[in-house]
Amino acid sequence: MSAPQTAPPRRSSPPTTPPALRAGPPPHVPDERWRGLGSGPKIIAVFALLGAGMLVLAFGQASEVATYSVTVGEALAGAQGDRRIRVEGDLRHGSIQFRESPCEWRFTIERDGHEMPVQFPRCVVPDTFRDDYDIQVVVEGRVDEHGTFLADQIIPRCPSKYEEQAASLQAAGS
Repeated sequence: MSAPQTAPPRRSSPPTTPPALRAGPPPHVPDERWRGLGSGPKIIAVFALLGAGMLVLAFGQASEVATYSVTVGEALAGAQGDRRIRVEGDLRHGSIQFRESPCEWRFTIERDGHEMPVQFPRCVVPDTFRDDYDIQVVVEGRVDEHGTFLADQIIPRCPSKYEEQAASLQAAGS
């Protein structure tokens, strides 16, 4: 009897691994969304989106930051609503009052026959904010329902008399 024949041993090939999965087309195949477009339209699209984003940010926050200049009379009339405003007036002599706890400055500004009380809830004011000479004051903030200006910034303007005194001191020193 003849011996059973056995199949020759099989050579096994190395196992194949599936290719790694990638998002999008392979690097040598252009993405279909941009097929046929050069780099010019891509750049324009990117800059248009950036520009639109910047405009939205700029104008979206401008309403919160914008300050409108009005006269003392207009501020007292309340025509500006609840907007942040800037008002310039002359500091009325003898009107400055200071309270320590809580810190608050109160004074009155006047212009064209109108007077407006101002409250400034801070402890420190600029050095030139004094009552011993004529000064103009610019205040920024809002008017409350009682007609009092609630300032969050005070900007005293140096009066011409003060500037003349400084000039005469410089001339005397020369």
